[in-house]
Amino acid sequence: MGVEENAVTTATTDDGTAAGEVSALAADVVVYPIAPGYRVNVRRGPGTQYGIVRTLPYGMSVPVYCQKPGERVTGPYGTSNLWDNIANGQFVSDAYVKTGSDGYIATRCD
Repeated sequence: MGVEENAVTTATTDDGTAAGEVSALAADVVVYPIAPGYRVNVRRGPGTQYGIVRTLPYGMSVPVYCQKPGERVTGPYGTSNLWDNIANGQFVSDAYVKTGSDGYIATRCD
């Protein structure tokens, strides 16, 4: 699952969305690389106190659907309190994602 397009196009949905519809939506999503040499924990919320959902493998890129302020974390791309929503209920610290910005690059999560 190292290719983001495959992760999106092979995802199943509970609402009966056809695979073609999922593929069409994937074309509008921008993905950003995780810092080289890091396996990043994906958490249920914007902080290290939230449970780990999974750990991203080396060389992964992720979509950023929205961002949310949370715990301040220091990583290879600086110190940030922004957390990137990469899937429903899944967040990674923006300090580990190469977005090219220290601020918001997506809408704020509700």
